[in-house]
Amino acid sequence: MSAKFIFPLLLVCFSFVSTSQNSPCTKEEVINAFVKSDKFKQAYNYLSKNSLDESYKLIKELKQESQKTLDKDLEVFTLFIEGELHRKNKAFRKSIETFQLLLSKEPPRNLTFYTYLAMGNIYMSGLRDFGKVNLNYKNAEELLDGSSCEEKKALLYSALGNSYLLNENYKEAEAYYKKGLKIYVNTSNFNEAATNYSNLGNLYFEKYEDRKAREYFLKALNTFQKKDSTNINARQRVNYNLSAVYEALKDYEKSLKYLNQANVLRDSIWNSDRVWEIAELEKKIEVEKREKRVSILEAENKVKSAQRNGVIISALILLALLGVSVYYYREKVKTNKIISDQNEELDQLNATKDKLFSIVSHDLRSSVNALKTSNKGLINSLKTKNIEELDVQLNSNSAIVNGAYNLLDNLLNWALLQTKQSYFNIEPHRLFHLVEHVAYNYQALIFEKNLDFKNDVSKKEKIQVDQESFKIVLRNLMDNAIKFTKENGKISIYSQSENDEYINLIIEDNGLGMSEQTRLELLKETTLLSKKENEDIIGTGLGMQLCKSMIKKNKGIFNIESELGKGTKIIVSFPKVIADG
Repeated sequence: MSAKFIFPLLLVCFSFVSTSQNSPCTKEEVINAFVKSDKFKQAYNYLSKNSLDESYKLIKELKQESQKTLDKDLEVFTLFIEGELHRKNKAFRKSIETFQLLLSKEPPRNLTFYTYLAMGNIYMSGLRDFGKVNLNYKNAEELLDGSSCEEKKALLYSALGNSYLLNENYKEAEAYYKKGLKIYVNTSNFNEAATNYSNLGNLYFEKYEDRKAREYFLKALNTFQKKDSTNINARQRVNYNLSAVYEALKDYEKSLKYLNQANVLRDSIWNSDRVWEIAELEKKIEVEKREKRVSILEAENKVKSAQRNGVIISALILLALLGVSVYYYREKVKTNKIISDQNEELDQLNATKDKLFSIVSHDLRSSVNALKTSNKGLINSLKTKNIEELDVQLNSNSAIVNGAYNLLDNLLNWALLQTKQSYFNIEPHRLFHLVEHVAYNYQALIFEKNLDFKNDVSKKEKIQVDQESFKIVLRNLMDNAIKFTKENGKISIYSQSENDEYINLIIEDNGLGMSEQTRLELLKETTLLSKKENEDIIGTGLGMQLCKSMIKKNKGIFNIESELGKGTKIIVSFPKVIADG
């Protein structure tokens, strides 16, 4: 999904609680209708209270009992609560295995429905396997018929809507959310109806239909039962979402209003409504007392009141004039500062342009001269039929041309960034595959210098990046690592996941390294090109500036660890694909 949301948005709540039916409908009703023994009831109660160890002991006993008595119903219902237990323990694959074993036992239709629904939830929230999410939800949908209760339908429709939203299939998501919404409205299930309104708001916000998103978030807020303390977290998130929507619509006053409301809900307690009513009543009484005092004073001395009002009005007019003057003065200061900053930025850009042309022309000339010299040797080798020398010179030519190509490619991409013509499409990507794809193109250079290269990036991690700009960044960093590492040296690329927000991609070599002054210069936020520390190695410093700009555009973090003569460690942190709960 895109990273458009500023605040965490409300996703579908997979609640299984609903109004009572004549026949079992919700998960709780289906299980309670089956309960045959106190032991099963106790195991399920322990599970509901998250006393998982106690519940697991009883589940083991119930499984043994079902095998002895050949009680099929006891067996499948015990397998169901065992699958739920593994899910709560975050043993998602074990939970899936248990549910699949349950399905092989041909359980009752209602239990089959909730089993497929539970598996779909696990594949979505736990294993993040979206292909199997819809497969299980569709299996559950096939079990619905004319006799199915409305709550089951609404629950499944909301789950399908959530799945399609996460897969960015907005048309299907909208259709299923509206199906679920219709049922919740008809059954007066206000909290779940509000949840679906909020989910539709999320959907339209993802589609950049901000006005429509605002409409549905407002409907959600108006539908929630205000005195129901169980929905306070949901109302808080909807207020955050409205704040984000109004910010997108540039209505900052209302954005701040809903942000403040969200913060109030966050800090509120169960009796906040009562406290507010008492405070309002006290305020009203105090206002009435003041109004009575004012009325008495006005009756006693109307002339003094009129004079006082005249003085106040005059003072207000003077204050207003002073405020207008201060405002226009501050605006003038701001405008002058903007002009000054723009002139300074223009001077800096001109300096960068001049330096860039100077460096690029020098390095291109060096590359062409090197190629010219190498070609002379190549001609001589052809004449003398010196095959070994010919191979060396061809590899040398290839390296020179590759360096010149990379220089021009960096120049083009840098120019696109400066003129804001570059296109960025940030989406989830498997980090290992991106690194492997770029590293493959450097196998020849690595072999030529006899470098020990390792790609130890985790195959599981996914990051939010623009694929093409990521490749440009990694290509430049690998190019530097190879250039500044001597023959028979070592280069390794690996990943670290230190927190829930970022994944660190580390390119480490044991090459020339750099001084502390150079390291700090490279980390500075500047548009000027870096001065080369190793003049004998062709390079403009443009590649590093391009890397920093593209890392910043991808919302990443750039850092360097290096010691002169011992090697360099480049650390690039990219946003991690967060598992939605």
